[in-house]
Amino acid sequence: MNTVINNPPEKDLKDLVKRYPALEKTAEEIWKCYLTICDCFRKDNIFYLCGNGGSASDAEHIAGELMKGFIKKRPLPPEMKEKIGDDHIASSLQQGLRTVSLLSHPALSSAFANDVDPTLVYAQQLYVMGREGDVLMGISTSGNAKNILAAFKVAKAKNMKTILLTGMNHGLCEEYADVMIHAPETTTYKVQEYHLPIYHTLCIMLENTFYGK
Repeated sequence: MNTVINNPPEKDLKDLVKRYPALEKTAEEIWKCYLTICDCFRKDNIFYLCGNGGSASDAEHIAGELMKGFIKKRPLPPEMKEKIGDDHIASSLQQGLRTVSLLSHPALSSAFANDVDPTLVYAQQLYVMGREGDVLMGISTSGNAKNILAAFKVAKAKNMKTILLTGMNHGLCEEYADVMIHAPETTTYKVQEYHLPIYHTLCIMLENTFYGK
């Protein structure tokens, strides 16, 4: 995948800290997370996401921002437009980054939860789909989510990189995380209030890197 930079990602990160000064402590962590996801996409690997409750919605939100245009248009390359051959389809579709939310398979998830173990739903999907070089981001405000911990263990076994988006509680998932972002709060809803600008900025940094003009 070709990399074309518009706004340097450093500028996007500085803008985040300017708007949310409390996140200055997390800037280095966010940068490491950005580099990890960039490496995944440059090698045409897949970025997986999972979470629970509000964090499950955040996982879906991130996937939505990466799989289509976020703040930029992402028109298809001319050669792909020509191959599609339909002007409406070719002019409407947008480029995206290969991202999978593990929330998005309800039939599989409900069957596995009912028949086997609900805490292993994400681990099961990752075992089947995950490949070396892929990246998993688990979102847990406490860092102790059992299903994310299980998914991290499977990811490590499959030589995937793991990212933990969490708060300041320093939970069990940290042991299996290659990269961590600690929102500077411990109360669940306050952690989540910081997670949104953090992952929006990550999505902007990635979009500027891969789809900037």
